[in-house]
Amino acid sequence: MTTEERLYKLEGIVEGVMATLPERITSLENRMDLLRQELKGDIAGLRQEFKGEMAALRQEFKGEMAALRQEFKGEMAALRQELKAEMGSLEGRLGEQMASLRQELKAEMGSLEGRLGEQMASLRQELKAEMGSLEGRLGEQMASLRQELKAEMGSLEGRLGEQMA
Repeated sequence: MTTEERLYKLEGIVEGVMATLPERITSLENRMDLLRQELKGDIAGLRQEFKGEMAALRQEFKGEMAALRQEFKGEMAALRQELKAEMGSLEGRLGEQMASLRQELKAEMGSLEGRLGEQMASLRQELKAEMGSLEGRLGEQMASLRQELKAEMGSLEGRLGEQMA
């Protein structure tokens, strides 16, 4: 086969390819458009799924927060009740001790009028010391309870803050 024949044959092949090329390009463009549409649909579906998941997570988070708030309120109420009970108990014991001291004082006064001056001063000092000690312990216990309550509230606020973040 001569060069001229080969050239003629190549021209035929090129013309054949050129004749089918626009059709193939159109077919590829159509396929690309279909793929674009399919991809857009998939992305839209994923967006919807993501939005649904986010909404579910928000609801779950709100539920957890509400449960934590209720738990916190319950614990605070329980702590208040404990504090009231402890204070009532302390007041009762203080009242009993005061009543006991009054009875002792009356008995001493009745039976020992001769040594009244010395013993009255001594009893007053003992009474003041006991009351000061009781007040000091009561103040310390109150301060300790306040610190515990503040620490518990700070811890709960911290956990709430972490969960909200």
